[in-house]
Amino acid sequence: MLQDHRTITTIQMDNDQFLPQVVNLLQEGHTVTLPLRGRSMRPFLEDGRDKALLKIAKHYAVGDAVLAEIAKGSFVLHRIIVIDGDDVTLRGDGNLNNEYCKIIDIRAKAIGFYRKGRNKLDSTDGCKWRIYSWWWTRLYSIRRYLLFAMHPHIPRRWRRQTS
Repeated sequence: MLQDHRTITTIQMDNDQFLPQVVNLLQEGHTVTLPLRGRSMRPFLEDGRDKALLKIAKHYAVGDAVLAEIAKGSFVLHRIIVIDGDDVTLRGDGNLNNEYCKIIDIRAKAIGFYRKGRNKLDSTDGCKWRIYSWWWTRLYSIRRYLLFAMHPHIPRRWRRQTS
């Protein structure tokens, strides 16, 4: 049996250098698995733990998680909350504020997520993701309190005691 003596090298770079390369791969027709960085899609997608599977789409809809360029070289992976003509309003699941772009600034759509270190894709077309999305987007008015309660740095005395 042949042994594989290849080594894997991990290179870390800032998103402003990395994401334009991801966009180029997408434009060449590739799907891209993107390690997630940041807290904007919490509580269900976590920084450094989860990955998004991205693909260019022909059409985008409210509720889609998309990779968008909100300013030159500044990218976000957030959910579309409003499409008004060519104007798009985005919001991360862990955010209270909106970002804005044009429909042409959307670079790709998340077609699924690899969560909690699993190798099985949670498809954005799947029942689990659709139910989660439906509920979470409707809880916007109390999201501030839910995110606060889920934050890992809350003093223990403020968290609900479990037996």
